[in-house]
This record gives sequence, structure tokens and C-alpha cells, in this order.
Amino acid sequence: MLELGFKKYLCSVCAIPSCRSTDSEIDRSAASPKHPHFKIAAFQPARGICIFGVAADAAEEVPSSDMLISQGNNTPRKPRVLLAASGSVAAIKFGNLCHCFSDWAEVKAVATQASMHFIDKAALPKDVPLYTDEEEWLSWNKIGDNVLHIELRRWADVLVIAPLSANTLGKIAGGLCDNLLTCIVRAWDYSKPLFVAPAMNTFMWTNPFTERHLMLMDELGISLIPPVSKRLACGDYGNGAMAEPSLIYSTIRIFFESRGPRVAGSNNS
Repeated sequence: MLELGFKKYLCSVCAIPSCRSTDSEIDRSAASPKHPHFKIAAFQPARGICIFGVAADAAEEVPSSDMLISQGNNTPRKPRVLLAASGSVAAIKFGNLCHCFSDWAEVKAVATQASMHFIDKAALPKDVPLYTDEEEWLSWNKIGDNVLHIELRRWADVLVIAPLSANTLGKIAGGLCDNLLTCIVRAWDYSKPLFVAPAMNTFMWTNPFTERHLMLMDELGISLIPPVSKRLACGDYGNGAMAEPSLIYSTIRIFFESRGPRVAGSNNS
């Protein structure tokens, strides 16, 4: 455990006591000795913020056993993963992301209107339903009818927003809920995990607003899967590209495998 300028907290993925830096001089390239599958990714070194993310080689370390969740009647079932995409070019990978999860988990998908510009519906697994803003109130006619964003929140064991655009990041940090996805987040039960994988231009990622928004989300207990450096869709080279779908899948699976089988609540049965 590194000693200088840290306060202990529980790692969001493996629940091992870890540390967060307040010292900008720390070497953030080194893997934490308490987290063999983690390495520290600096966001704004000058401000002393560091974020833990699953290292790229963790994809090879995912346990091979199937993860089952026990319902109230002790009947095992697969994890229920709600995947969501917001309006970033990285949404072109959303079909791939859904395929990564579909064999291991029960999957439902949510997409914002902006993300639909990049998503190929035909590329989604046939057994994965896709919900958009248009479906939000279609099934509601009177008091007592189901409300879609509440039903999806009740159904899911985990919410994964990938990609998370700068715009949707700002909305979530500000508590706005003007579409299906942000309504789900605003109504989210934070006893259940919520992961985000941002995707944006490098200058948007390093913008001071992004730091403020991430700090607010961290206070809510939302876990970050950091972006990576590469040639971006706009042609710039730098940090801001969404983590690969296989890495996002590995992160979520490691999280569930580390917790072991658990009993689903009455709302998830």
C-alpha cells in the first residue's frame, strides 16, 4: 500500500481496500501491489486525481466459470446487465459490446437518440432488446401502468454506460433526466453497481468541467472505466477513446466473479 497522500477506500471492482492519491508526484504508471489486475490511470496529474481501471491484460484473467445469481427461491440465474450507449462515435462498437456480454449474462440495451446515429440495429444480438426514448412512455396509459425507466432499473443487476459522451456525463453530474437513459440513472438504486466508459475528444476529456463531473459521479459511487489513448475519430491523437468492448466486459465480469454468488432482491426476481 502506498503511504503518502492517500486515503483508504474500497476498490469498486474487487472490493479490496485501496487508496486514492492526493499527491501529484506519485508514479501513476505502476500497478498497485494490492491490485494485481489494476493499474492507476492519471486524469489530471496536476490536481492529484487518479482513477483505478482494469489493466488491458486482465481480459486474459477472467474466470472461466459461469456466474450465477440466486433468486429469492434459490433458483440460479445469469447476471442481468443493462448496457447503455450515449451520443459518441464510439457507439459504433455498441453491437460488439452487446455480443461480448450476451453469452454470459441476460442483456438489455438502452440507446439515446444521438447514439442511434452510430448504432447498427442489425449488429445487435437478436435476443437483446433495444430501448430508445420513443419507448419510454409507449406502454403507459394510466396510473398503475409500468414506467419503463423504473422497470429497467428494477430488472438490472448492473448498469454499464458505454460509451459515455461528454454531454451525458454533464447531464448525470447535474442530475438532469431528459431522456430514457438519464431517467434510469436518476432513479438508480446505488446499492447496485453502475459503470461508465467515457469516450470524447482529448480536449473534452481534459476540460476542467470533466474533472468536476467525474468527482461528482465518484461521490455517487459510480465506477469509471478510463478511456485510452489512440487516434480518435476526429483525427486527433490522444486520450479519450472508449476502452475496448472486451475490456469493458472483463471489468464487469471480474467485478461479479469477485463478489461470488449472491441472492437477488425481490425487485430483481
